[in-house]
Amino acid sequence: MPQTVEIIEITKKVKPVPLSSHVKETLENHFAQLNGHETAGLHAMLISEVEKPLIEITLNHCGKNQTKASKILGLSRSTLRKKIELYGLS
Repeated sequence: MPQTVEIIEITKKVKPVPLSSHVKETLENHFAQLNGHETAGLHAMLISEVEKPLIEITLNHCGKNQTKASKILGLSRSTLRKKIELYGLS
């Protein structure tokens, strides 16, 4: 039991890091790895990299209930279904 209390106390002390900080760091690393080479389609790549796990995790959270997931995501059910198909999440 003492370990559980210690873990809870450590968890309470950790400040949440905003998602935007992770994105910023990842993009800075991405550009550093390019080493001066050109890139294109960055916006579409970034959106797909974020959107797929966002939809997948939200669906899992909702027990695969697309109606609930679409409400949480702020998408229509038809748009959600299209994205599920697009990302192969069915």
